[in-house]
Amino acid sequence: MPTYTGSWLVRIGLGLLIVGVGPLAAVLLFSSDPNPNPIGFGLLAFVTFWPGVGCLAFGLARVWWARR
Repeated sequence: MPTYTGSWLVRIGLGLLIVGVGPLAAVLLFSSDPNPNPIGFGLLAFVTFWPGVGCLAFGLARVWWARR
């Protein structure tokens, strides 16, 4: 089984997803307010989600293709 975390694109993609979507998920999960309005965290997630998914997918494809 290949080690996917050795690729720098996979690391960047995971980092973007954790740093971008993590705060929004934490606010939505742990908020005591029934209607939280995390504008800043929502914008951060909006800006970082698709680049993170793209880097992750491209990095996984590169590792898979190199191991093949």
